[in-house]
Amino acid sequence: MVRQSTRSRLEFDAAAIYQYPEHLRQWLEGLPNQPGVYVFHGESDSLPLYIGKSVNLRSRVMSHFRTPDEASMLRQARRVSWIPTAGDLGAQLLEAQMIKTQQPLFNKRLRKNRQLCSLQLNDAAPQVVYARDLDFSSSPNLYGLFRSRHAALEKLKSIADEQRLCHGLLGLESLRSGRGCFRAALKRCAGACCGNETICAHQQRLQSALEDLRVVCWPWSGAVGMVERGEGMTQIHVIDHWFWLGSVNSEEEARQLQRASQGFDHDGYKILCRPLLSGDYPLIPL
Repeated sequence: MVRQSTRSRLEFDAAAIYQYPEHLRQWLEGLPNQPGVYVFHGESDSLPLYIGKSVNLRSRVMSHFRTPDEASMLRQARRVSWIPTAGDLGAQLLEAQMIKTQQPLFNKRLRKNRQLCSLQLNDAAPQVVYARDLDFSSSPNLYGLFRSRHAALEKLKSIADEQRLCHGLLGLESLRSGRGCFRAALKRCAGACCGNETICAHQQRLQSALEDLRVVCWPWSGAVGMVERGEGMTQIHVIDHWFWLGSVNSEEEARQLQRASQGFDHDGYKILCRPLLSGDYPLIPL
């Protein structure tokens, strides 16, 4: 009861101290009804308060002003800026990059994860491999993108439970010669470790269960330009091995963009993989 009472009081206080941020009204007049990224700036020129994106900049920014829970951020804000994009895809790419590079105070922080790993499946047990050691954009037989080795192994254990796979054959525990694993006695393993099913059948179930997690290798020899057309605006998003190099207005500009060595971009892959392979956007080989 005390905890609920405290929460209710805090919610009441947030609403009670909320005042419409009149000092920001002048920055809202030119907000367009089109996709893009917006920034709430505070006193610091180098550290934004909040960065967001929307398919309708005006509507999204105005929604902040109707939210008492954001009173603290709004009181600290001194101005609002925005960058229009041709569509939602460009807005997603720009927002992710800006949050990572500028680290705004009120956003969930996106930092490069040096422990990013995947499960690689060849002929033997799956192996945990790291993006720092392997180029995930061009390495075959990778499944899943995980923030840690622990997360990768937990996913493998979950698949083992669902598919009655052997922990020993998955490399999750040691097997003694001529003896099945402990899970086989509990009927939680179908028995590939003790001859009750073939190793081939075991591996096929594993392969099938992992398929939805497959990391797609970059299917082009080099960079491509992805054309996104919006109302009154067209952008070419230049991508190389799932890494977004930037968005430009012409093919000539696209060919001039050069890639710095950044490693595998997890966020870029998540944003770009499905749209790039869908065929919904015109592509320009660069």
